[in-house]
Amino acid sequence: MSSPTHNHNHKPGIHPYFILISGILAISTGAIFVRMADAPSLVIAAYRVGLAALILVPVTCWKSHDELRSLSSKDLKSAFLSGAFLAMHFATWISSLKFTTISNSVVLVSTSPLWVGVLAPLFIKEKIKRITMISIFLSIIGCVIIGSGDFTAGGRALWGDLLALTGGFCAAGYLILGRTLRQRVSLLVYVSLCYGSAAIILWSAVLAMGLRVSGFSSQTLWAIWAMALISQIIGHSSYNWALRYCSATLVALSFLGEPFVSTILAYLLFQEDLTLTKTVGGLIILCGIYLAARSEPKVA
Repeated sequence: MSSPTHNHNHKPGIHPYFILISGILAISTGAIFVRMADAPSLVIAAYRVGLAALILVPVTCWKSHDELRSLSSKDLKSAFLSGAFLAMHFATWISSLKFTTISNSVVLVSTSPLWVGVLAPLFIKEKIKRITMISIFLSIIGCVIIGSGDFTAGGRALWGDLLALTGGFCAAGYLILGRTLRQRVSLLVYVSLCYGSAAIILWSAVLAMGLRVSGFSSQTLWAIWAMALISQIIGHSSYNWALRYCSATLVALSFLGEPFVSTILAYLLFQEDLTLTKTVGGLIILCGIYLAARSEPKVA
């Protein structure tokens, strides 16, 4: 597989870092909306990507039908595999929130930069600089500091932690495939195929398990729609847009802004502890992201 390169010949009209920051803010609402939704975890995940795909796919068919028809079978398979990783990411991560705290869950699912750091050089020949590795470990330390006070022993909590860790690995697969595809596939086409395939997989699982998919409260419906519109279409699509111009590692590191923002939101909405320790952890994460961004080639 050839090494993806930065698209210096196609500079974006807006700075990628602005889009990444917008993505961090939007995606950080996900854990909050999950807590507000009283529905099975898989159903929440299926609605999140399903509603997003329902909005995006018709627009893509209308605006980008020529590009869709020109896609190779290899690109289609890669987009479907990316969607499969995304489906597994949501299924495991959203399930973890039923067993462990928001802080624990978001910290462990945010180990994706470590997995990207290991896998990117192997699969997409994207070299990881020394300063980037320092950034990764610095950010992970910040994540651990945020969640350190919440780690508890016991089967339920440990099961939730394992699910969140699996979600982090799946997020890495999703980002690595997206980094490759976004070099030659437009954002609208990529997210439609990715979210659409993830929706098919998750809804197949929901129907196979006979889970309840209707009759939810208005708060649950509101939270599900908010997840689809804010966390998915704005949040994830911002990251997928940035994958064309930034390394997979930097985008994965941007995910680590989520623990800090989610912890603040959890404090404001659910009175989960916001301590000096968690604040320090959040600042360390931001320093790690900043260092990684400084080492990136200039794109705008």
